[in-house]
Amino acid sequence: MLTLLLTGMLIVVTSRSYGQRSFELSCYDISKTRLADTLSANMELAFVSADSLPGEYYTKLKFNPGTNKWKKVPDELVPETAVIRFKVCNSGDTVKGVYFFPGYYFSTINLYRVEVNKLIPLPRILPDNPDSIGYRYFTLRPGDSATIVAELKMEKTYNNVIRPRLVYDLYLPAYVTLVHNVTEDINMLTYVICGLFLMMILFSLANYFSGGNDEFLFYSLYGFMLGGMLFIKSFYYDHAIAFNYFVEAYLDFMMQSTGYVFYLFFMQYFIDTQKNHPFLHRILRGGISLLIGAMLLFTWFHFFSDNFLVKNAIETYTKVSLIVLLIPTVIVYGIKNRKDKMLRYIVWGNIAMFFFSIFSQALIIFGKFPKSIPSLLSNSLFYYEIGLLLEFIFFLMALSYKNRVRLIEQTRERERLKSENQMKEYEKEIAVFKAQQEERDRISADMHDELGSGMTAIRLMSEIAKNKMKGQVPKEIEKISESANDVLNKMNAIIWTMNSGNDTVDNLVSYIRAYSLEYFDNTSIHCKVNTPEQIERIEITGDKRRNIFLCIKETLTNILKHSKASEVIINIEVSSHLKINIADNGIGIDLNKLRQFGNGIQNIKRRMSTIGGDIQITNENGTLTILSLPLN
Repeated sequence: MLTLLLTGMLIVVTSRSYGQRSFELSCYDISKTRLADTLSANMELAFVSADSLPGEYYTKLKFNPGTNKWKKVPDELVPETAVIRFKVCNSGDTVKGVYFFPGYYFSTINLYRVEVNKLIPLPRILPDNPDSIGYRYFTLRPGDSATIVAELKMEKTYNNVIRPRLVYDLYLPAYVTLVHNVTEDINMLTYVICGLFLMMILFSLANYFSGGNDEFLFYSLYGFMLGGMLFIKSFYYDHAIAFNYFVEAYLDFMMQSTGYVFYLFFMQYFIDTQKNHPFLHRILRGGISLLIGAMLLFTWFHFFSDNFLVKNAIETYTKVSLIVLLIPTVIVYGIKNRKDKMLRYIVWGNIAMFFFSIFSQALIIFGKFPKSIPSLLSNSLFYYEIGLLLEFIFFLMALSYKNRVRLIEQTRERERLKSENQMKEYEKEIAVFKAQQEERDRISADMHDELGSGMTAIRLMSEIAKNKMKGQVPKEIEKISESANDVLNKMNAIIWTMNSGNDTVDNLVSYIRAYSLEYFDNTSIHCKVNTPEQIERIEITGDKRRNIFLCIKETLTNILKHSKASEVIINIEVSSHLKINIADNGIGIDLNKLRQFGNGIQNIKRRMSTIGGDIQITNENGTLTILSLPLN
């Protein structure tokens, strides 16, 4: 606060005195300049308020020798005007010209020649070079000498360094190239980082457009802002052009802050803080509000105020707040929630960013390493970029983990939907099957009630008619009685087949046994049926049950008509298969002459094939027929 008050109380004639009082300047011979020589040890420096006029303040200035005292201009002096005084001479026999270069980030450079304590403006001559606004050209005649005063107004940035040089006019392009090559190492690293950012931007945009996930859009914008800022700073670093000055004074902080706003939005969406981590969500929202407020204040003080101290404090305290308050809070919160693996990756990225940002900011505030340290390792940007690189690597690890989890969830969801669809299909099939069963039961009941009673009545009346006629019974009455009896038996078999209550293997075995014994009753063939003592309750569909029964019926009919057998043995086995062996002691069967059996054998084979079963017919002291059906 004291510094701000003192700065505001400066008057036109006020000058700053730092160090020793004025000393006798020695003359610098510009005819001996070969490339570029520094004036730091052979010059005087003073500061006056920014609105002072050269003709009024010069005679009252108190100059101080040299500029080796500072590595950069103190923040409280940035709004003021720096005044440099030095002597030059030309011992040569021709006119000599040199470029005066005070350093970087000076928005105004005016040169004056001192004549009898008066400042005579020198022509404003800039070089024909891309680096133009930082250089001023002047000449001296042979044997001439002069005292030169340079008036410097600084950009609103903390990087102002007064380090004046005189550059030989013919070697200016070589000097500019030499200055640019000094930062070649850090520039190469920056370009590599920018290339990684570009890959990440393209990758994030591809994920955004393919999946519509907002976090990838925010991360691509974060990468664009940070990568763009690094590329611009590196590309224009040590370039004395207006755009570089604007970047250093305003644009880099705005791009960096905007990038971090997008990064905080990315974190909200990426780990779904609103749902999974409400406390962290509130912290991130606070960080976003802090950055937006800081950018608005920074913009106002840059364009509408000369108070550099407040502007610089906004930038410094905003960075420090993010580093010291926000990032450690995220780290501590992530450590407390160690079970969230994806959050752990983000936390490790923030830890790397935290420590390297702290180190980078410390270099900016407190100065650089000793000169013995390589320039790359003494550059604050190098450590900031290392932090960004590590944060980027941990982001890729978190993204890989999230995609793996998402893939598993999507697979599970597809399997769940597939299971639900299959279940619906099963339910439809069950409903259809149930409807079919109900319809079968209804038809069998109707047949039993309607047709069964009718056929029974026909058979009963034919029997009554036969009794009344006694010995004079017509053949037609006998045929009616036999036909009615035959139809009634067939109808009972059909009703049994259609009734869903009979869809079990034990019921089928019982019915086959009863039918077989009844079929050979009152015939010359003795029938014996062997069945298991106990049969488990195994479901069998009505279709299979019906086809098995009809195959047995056809086989028994063939035995009765063609075998000339006196005995039939039926063995029934139930395991993983239903196996029915029907053996007779008749004349056997000629498998090469099956015409006499008509379509009976073919029908049996077709029926067994339809239900997935098998039939074998062999001659073994008669005919052996084996019916086999797998049981599910």
